[in-house]
Parts: sequence; C-alpha cells; structure tokens
Amino acid sequence: MSTQVATTQWHETMHIDDLWDGDMAPVEVDGTKVLLVNVGGDVKAYLNRCPHQAWALDEGDLDGETLTCIRHMWTFDVTDGTGINPDDECLTTFGCEVGDDGVIRVDVG
Repeated sequence: MSTQVATTQWHETMHIDDLWDGDMAPVEVDGTKVLLVNVGGDVKAYLNRCPHQAWALDEGDLDGETLTCIRHMWTFDVTDGTGINPDDECLTTFGCEVGDDGVIRVDVG
C-alpha cells in the first residue's frame, strides 16, 4: 500500500529518452523533490525521501524492481511503492504519465 497524491495538475519534468529502463532520476516539481523510476518502460514518481529518516532515495541503489535506501538499507518495491523491509512502510506516490510527445509529467498535488 502506498500513499498517493494526485490532483491532475501535471508538470513537465524530463523526456522519456533521458530516463532509460532500469534507471532513476531526481527532479524537482513545483518545489517538491521527486524521484522518477523507469521499470520496464513503466515510469513511476515518488517523493524523493525515504520514510525512515527522509534520506534522498536517488542516492540509493536500484536493482530491478527493488530500491534500497543507502542510509539504513530499507527496501521498497518500485512498481507500487510498497515496503519490502520493513513491509509496513511505503513511499509517497505521485501521479505520473508519459505523453505522446515523450515528456514525463508529474502531479504532486
């Protein structure tokens, strides 16, 4: 279970060609630090902070569908933002879409 924020106020971030499959990138959207993750061509957007001690997740390690926070090694499933270890935590999820023009848009609420 992840926490999702969405209001359909889309903000352009970057082009999909700049976020390869299996890659992640930090962006700032309307003053909010966001982590974009491309998993198998499906782009997800999360608050770029670990729920444990607010460490920047883009400094962590992405291995397949698992993101590990570098600070205390908490792990998350980036397909939906759910916690793996611990399994009772989750990432804050933002609405995200890739337009026909290839631009990734995020709704931070």
